Amino acid sequence: MTPGEDSGTRVLDLIDEHLDSIRAALPDGQYQLLLKRLRALADTPPDDARAVLRAFQAVRLCLLPLPFGHPVREVLDSVRLVATVPVGRPLVLGTQDLLARLTAAPPPPPDTAAIIAAVERRLLKAPALSAAEVRVRYGGAPPPPELIRLADPELGDRYPQFQFPPGDGTPYEVVLEVNRVLLADADPWGAADWWLSGNAWLGGPPPAHLLGLLPDRELVDAAVALVEGD
Repeated sequence: MTPGEDSGTRVLDLIDEHLDSIRAALPDGQYQLLLKRLRALADTPPDDARAVLRAFQAVRLCLLPLPFGHPVREVLDSVRLVATVPVGRPLVLGTQDLLARLTAAPPPPPDTAAIIAAVERRLLKAPALSAAEVRVRYGGAPPPPELIRLADPELGDRYPQFQFPPGDGTPYEVVLEVNRVLLADADPWGAADWWLSGNAWLGGPPPAHLLGLLPDRELVDAAVALVEGD
C-alpha cells in the first residue's frame, strides 16, 4: 500500500466512523454537498488516476469546514495524494463501499437539540470580543443591532471577531450589510454559522475567511442567494 493510498482510504474510514458528528458539525447544505462529492468519486473510472485525484480533492474541500480537533479534520492537512492508478482504484472502490453502507438503511432521526448544541459550541470557539470591548469601539454607546452577538453561558455576550478589521475600528460595512440580509438581530446563531461555515456558493471557504479577498458585492450576493433560495 502506498502512502497516498493509505492516507486517502484513512479519510474514508474516518468519514464512515464519525458520520454522525460530521452531520452535526456541517450545515445541511454542506453535508449534502459532501454526499454529492462522494457519489462523484464513487462514479469516477478507477483507472483514470487524475480524475480520481480531482474527485477526492473535492471531497477533501467539503470537509475543511469541520472544526479543528474533529478526528477527520485533523488528518486532512496531512493527506498527500499523487495521481497513480494504485491509489485511484482503492479510493473509488472504498467510496463505493462507504456509500453502500450509508444507503443500506435509513439514517436514524437526528437529535435536533444535540445538533444545535454542537453548532453553538463550535461557533463560540471562534475568536470573539466581549461586550465591554465592543462598547469601547463605539465610545460607550450600544453597538448596532445587526452586529452578531452570541450569548455564551459562561462568558456572557460575545461578538465574533471576524466582523471587525484589525485594530480598534468599527465593523466592516459589508459585514453589517450581509448581517441585515441574514436577519442577524433575530437569528444571530444562523448568521454566525453562515459566516463561519464552508460555503459552496463561494467555492468552499467560510465567508469570514474571504473578507478583503472577494469583492463585497459577491459576499452580499451569496447571502441574498441563501435567503432567496437560489
